[in-house]
Amino acid sequence: MDIADIRIRIAGNEPQLAPALADVLIDCVNGGASVSFMWPLPRPKALKFWQNVIDCARRNERILLVAEEIASGAIVGTVQVVFAIPENQPHRADVAKMLVHRRARRRGLGAALIQAAEAAARAAGKKLLVLDTVTGGDAERLYARLGWQRCGEIPGYALFPQGGICSTTYFFKPLI
Repeated sequence: MDIADIRIRIAGNEPQLAPALADVLIDCVNGGASVSFMWPLPRPKALKFWQNVIDCARRNERILLVAEEIASGAIVGTVQVVFAIPENQPHRADVAKMLVHRRARRRGLGAALIQAAEAAARAAGKKLLVLDTVTGGDAERLYARLGWQRCGEIPGYALFPQGGICSTTYFFKPLI
């Protein structure tokens, strides 16, 4: 699979996407990604998470982007732009749950998802994006390469899915 074989789009009110998004999340957790869930991640819990995300997107509390293989329609990645933040921060959004299925990695999909999230946030009138990621991971290097500014690290912030503590690094990016 090549990046040219993948389409990134904004998902609408599409509850039928929850099972495929759950597959991506479970794959990432099984691969050791610290993305708020512990291993083993039960499928019903993953489905409930994505059903909630889709509901939030329907209420315009966030933008849900999906990356799908053009030929098969299979979901291989996702990212969210979250608007549900304090009322004194209407100019910004959080980027959350940038996930790429292990079989689709190392092809530029993570970068394409982040760039699509930036474009969607810009189109929604946002001026600043914020995110956090595991310190020292591949995503940290990706965000720095894409021009995100590192603003700090919190030691011992979370756990890896199979145990073991990890730090998180915060980034921001002004949308000009």
